[in-house]
Amino acid sequence: MNNSTFIIDSHLDLAMNAIEWNRDLRKPVAEIRQREIGLHDKPDRGNNTVALPELRKGKIGLVVATQIARYVAPGSELPGYNSPEIAWGITQAQLSWYRAMEDAKEMVQITNAQQLNEHISLWINEDGADERKPVGYILSLEGADSLINLNYLHKAYGYGLRACGPAHYGPGRYAGGTSTEVGLTPDGIKLLQEMERLGVILDLTHLSDEAFWQALDHFGGHVIASHNNCRALVPHQRQFDNRQIRAIIDRDGVIGAALDNWMLVPGWVRGRRDNQPATLKDVTDHIDHICQLAGDAEHAAIGSDLDGGFGREQSPADLDTIADLQRLGEILAKRGYRMEDISLIMYGNWLRLLRRAWG
Repeated sequence: MNNSTFIIDSHLDLAMNAIEWNRDLRKPVAEIRQREIGLHDKPDRGNNTVALPELRKGKIGLVVATQIARYVAPGSELPGYNSPEIAWGITQAQLSWYRAMEDAKEMVQITNAQQLNEHISLWINEDGADERKPVGYILSLEGADSLINLNYLHKAYGYGLRACGPAHYGPGRYAGGTSTEVGLTPDGIKLLQEMERLGVILDLTHLSDEAFWQALDHFGGHVIASHNNCRALVPHQRQFDNRQIRAIIDRDGVIGAALDNWMLVPGWVRGRRDNQPATLKDVTDHIDHICQLAGDAEHAAIGSDLDGGFGREQSPADLDTIADLQRLGEILAKRGYRMEDISLIMYGNWLRLLRRAWG
């Protein structure tokens, strides 16, 4: 990968994999897979694709890394926690893992423009082996259920939270999420108002259609879709339709392409052996669709969501580890994309949005 391009990945559940999957992400992917032989408590055991050595190998030097813990009401079929307070506790365990990675010089948290510029310079402009550079992370909350009340948003901002998606799957405490027809709750409107006041970026990913449009009406700050694909290519409510994509473009937002197979290929079903294989070319189809709607390459990017509850069994067939994200640049070049546009997609669009959001 001597000619590799710097990459920003806008969605990785690193701490979830460490805390709930019990994965030591300091170890190479192959070593983690070996240790999981014979384990069956998670659907992707032995199929992980993400670890810190592979991030460095792929020159993925900056990521948006999540905290995630969903509250579920009695009777819900979704997995989750029985109170917002328990969910908050899980997010704090995840935060502690990030802090431990900082102490070990494996990662470094990025919370402002100066830190961002220094970190980008370290990876792009400074000499030195990438395998010795810390992976930068911007902290995001995927689903806001764990925020017991708005005071906890302030606590989270104080420890570095810089982006938040109000919902995940199902009905949330602040908004309806994937597979619902529920909009914002009254507390959700207050959450968005306080996020805007603090300067927290709104991640529209996973919002129901109703909540999506209400969020744009009630939030005047910077918006992204950290890991979202196109409904025109895969008809499911989890994707955004052309009108939603154009609305994000109109707000000068950025959309990160996700690498979950069922979001890449229509009709792909989890656990079925006769699925049409998804490939990295399918990822570039979604990227290209956004670029065609925008009329430029300034709003499409990467938000892989790799190891977000799935592994190789549900990832593009020509991807072994996250380091293979480098191949997206090669595929885009073959499709006629110029190097300057490829650089925007691989990292430049996220960089521009962050610099604008952080002044």
